[in-house]
Amino acid sequence: MTKLTIVAFDGTRFDIEAEPGSTVMENAVRNSVPGIEAECGGACACATCHVYVDEAWTEKVGPPAPMEEDMLDFAFEVKPNSRLSCQIKVKADLDGLVVNVPERQA
Repeated sequence: MTKLTIVAFDGTRFDIEAEPGSTVMENAVRNSVPGIEAECGGACACATCHVYVDEAWTEKVGPPAPMEEDMLDFAFEVKPNSRLSCQIKVKADLDGLVVNVPERQA
């Protein structure tokens, strides 16, 4: 299992044990993390699972693919470390990953 920390906008930390191959969004929804709406269910067709990847993890997580970049145009307060959590696949080398949920979604 891979450990993830998702920090809600109010500062509440959700420490999650995630199955490799799942996505950060799937784990957020499964653990009722507030602010992750995931309206499209993970199809990269909305921007309601927007998160900020902790600066220490941005290089390891990598940049968004072109389709994800297009969807981020619809997200609220996009930053250089913005990603859609449905597009971040959980893998062993992301053990300890920290992401933050923005104040609101698109």
